[in-house]
Amino acid sequence: MPGPRKLDPSSSPRALLGAELRHRRERAGLSQDDLGAPLFVSGSFIGQLEIGVRRMQLDQAEKFDELLGSDGFFVRNCAALKKSRYPEHFAEAAEAEARAESIKEYAPQLVPGLLQTETYARAVFREYQPTAAESTIDELVAARLERAQLLADPTKPVLWVVLDEAVLRRRVGGPAGMAGVLRHIAALVRQHRLIAQVLPFSEGAHMALEGSLKLMAFPDAPPLAYLQGLGTGQLQDDPASVRRYELTYDLVVASASSPAASLALIESVAEDYDHEAQQL
Repeated sequence: MPGPRKLDPSSSPRALLGAELRHRRERAGLSQDDLGAPLFVSGSFIGQLEIGVRRMQLDQAEKFDELLGSDGFFVRNCAALKKSRYPEHFAEAAEAEARAESIKEYAPQLVPGLLQTETYARAVFREYQPTAAESTIDELVAARLERAQLLADPTKPVLWVVLDEAVLRRRVGGPAGMAGVLRHIAALVRQHRLIAQVLPFSEGAHMALEGSLKLMAFPDAPPLAYLQGLGTGQLQDDPASVRRYELTYDLVVASASSPAASLALIESVAEDYDHEAQQL
């Protein structure tokens, strides 16, 4: 089993807090389970804080200062973690995503954020916030495209997505926008940067009908599951829950078309959108 990852405390506020938490916990002679018990969290959660996978919340910081006699260190530095380009319900998941070695995602309605083009993302955010200033939309789009830079690395994270057929058929950004985003996905598949499958309408009911699912695995921490709804999101680390979500994803994959058949469908639908856009 790999040992604890060495963090550079100067690399980010989260790394600073994680490194200090580990230092003070070990100096106090406490195990991760010992420190987690008064906060009603698992030892694995403490480990995720220490390596920077999870975000420390203010109430946790207050408790750590109390338990470890750190004279307000964690509360003072926790404020820096609140600064994020992402909505509050997604910020922690986005930060965990950036540290994952593999990401598996089922998308029931929209192209996953990591795969969106500028045109597609702009159309999504404009519908989310129909009265927002253009500068606000620009900032949201820029943050989403910045997330996609994760894929600039040719090998990691391993990304595997299952797109419900509704994702292909829902016209976000018009025919030209849809053609662009589907061709972008197809290009990533052909570059061997992405595994993509389509869950066709013909499969009917399935285990993930109620919403989207993202699974993230790490080389030095337990896996996480992220569930997202309308303006809400929940990051889960409970081992039993994560195993259930892993089973859900496996069953969705089993019902989906093969990668080769999925690629053919994605490219075919993109071509249909292209023809439609040319006729407008």
